[in-house]
Amino acid sequence: MAVFLESFGRVFAALFPLINPPGMALLFLAMTRRASRAERTFLAGRVAFYAFLVVNTAYHVGTVILRFFDISLPVLRVAGGIVLASSGWRLLNESRSGSDAGLKVGGAGDWVRVAFYPLTMPVTTGPGTISVSIALGAILPRNMPVMLGALTASVLISGAIYFCYRYADRIESRLGRAGSEALSSLFAFILICIGVQILWNGFSELWGSLPEK
Repeated sequence: MAVFLESFGRVFAALFPLINPPGMALLFLAMTRRASRAERTFLAGRVAFYAFLVVNTAYHVGTVILRFFDISLPVLRVAGGIVLASSGWRLLNESRSGSDAGLKVGGAGDWVRVAFYPLTMPVTTGPGTISVSIALGAILPRNMPVMLGALTASVLISGAIYFCYRYADRIESRLGRAGSEALSSLFAFILICIGVQILWNGFSELWGSLPEK
C-alpha cells in the first residue's frame, strides 16, 4: 500500500499542475464556443478519454515510440511548443478582434475530428505532459503496486478533465460573459507563454548537445 500511494502521489503531483484542468476549462470553452451544450459534453468525455490514453501510452511505451521514430525529447518539445504557442496566438487574436473565437467545423459530426487534435493534443496534454509521463515511466519501477498507483492517478486526472470541461459553461455563467472572455484571453496568453517556454527548453537542450569547436 505504501508503494502504491507513493507512486500515485508522484504521478498525480507531477501531471495535474501541468494539465491544469480547472485552468484550461475556460480555454476549452472558448475553443468550442460554436458547439452546443450536448456537443460540449460529448467533447469533454472524448478529451478526457484521449488524455488518459496519451498519458498512459507515454508512460508505458513512450521511450520505445520515440526511439523507433528516432525522435528525441528536445525535438518533441520544440515541435509541441510551436503548435501550442500558435494555438494560443490564434485564440488571443480572435478574442482581441471581437470575433467569435473558437474552432471552425463544418457540422455537428465534425466535432469528433477536433476532439484529439487540437483539443487533446496539444491543448490538454501537450509536449510537457508527454515528456514528464515518459520520464516517470523511465524512473519508476515496473511492478504491480507502482503501475496501479500511476493508473489510478491518470484516472483521477482524466475525471477532473471531464468534470471541469463539462461544466466550463457554468463557470462562465458565474463570471459573466465579459469576465469569462477576459479570463479566456488571459489563458490564451498563458498558453502562448507555455508554448514558448517548452520551445525554449527544447531548443536549449538541442543547443547544448551541439559539439564544441
